[in-house]
Amino acid sequence: MIYVCIHNITVQTKAGRPPIRGGIFTGCVARLLLITANGFIMSKDVNARHMEGWQMKIIDVTGKPCPVPVIEAKKALSDMDIASVLVKVDNITAVKNLEKMAKGYGYDFSYSKSARDSFDVTIGKAGSAEGSRGAPGSMATASGSMAAATGSTAAAPGSMAAPGNMAAAPVLAESERVAVAIGKDTMGEGSEELGKILIKGFIYSLSELPVAPASIMFFNSGVFLTAEGANTVGDLRKLEARGAKILICGTCVDYYGLQGKLAVGTVTDMYGITEELVSAGKVINI
Repeated sequence: MIYVCIHNITVQTKAGRPPIRGGIFTGCVARLLLITANGFIMSKDVNARHMEGWQMKIIDVTGKPCPVPVIEAKKALSDMDIASVLVKVDNITAVKNLEKMAKGYGYDFSYSKSARDSFDVTIGKAGSAEGSRGAPGSMATASGSMAAATGSTAAAPGSMAAPGNMAAAPVLAESERVAVAIGKDTMGEGSEELGKILIKGFIYSLSELPVAPASIMFFNSGVFLTAEGANTVGDLRKLEARGAKILICGTCVDYYGLQGKLAVGTVTDMYGITEELVSAGKVINI
């Protein structure tokens, strides 16, 4: 029996033969044992010819809020050389979100609780494209999966295109331009603390979309999200670099005394914001 050793995967050969550390295996059956400090967390037979040139990536997103675990896993799996990921998270909600993503793409999924409030989630390509895979990472998806959210990939009806098989982000027509209006520095009603976590996650998610919004407008207390020290500035700069217009209400900047304290974006007036909203094909209001 052969065990493959990639990062935390151990490889063992038949008795009397030296252990294998890395390398390429063809035409044999392997049992993969994922090992952590707490012991075995997964054991699975796969055809080793599908492991050729592929790797596992370990992603530690412990303490990171939604949607970071899902986005980081998707980004890793979009790499053609990555066969699977081991995602470390600290809450069952993250596990369920990763499971939904994995099943939507037709990937293998398993997890174990390695310690209190500590979960090891394994998502792999190897079992999801038997007989239909071309180059590693260019993977057919199972029918009946979730539909692609962006509409920018050539997926079969009712299926989600795998991250490694996504087409280049298209240039949107004027009627498809998306404008985002953010009128406060939290998201939703209820806990202010939770609202701040959610708005950070929302803006981070915008920065990771295949197609960035055409514009993001900030008014009322939303302008604080563009000020120095805000944890959203990095994501907004990324969006701005990708072509999104970051527009900030000048009256609101004056009202809150933020003159000279903005870290990203362009100050404009309400007429400019109104023009942007009216010309957009779709408006998301937060």
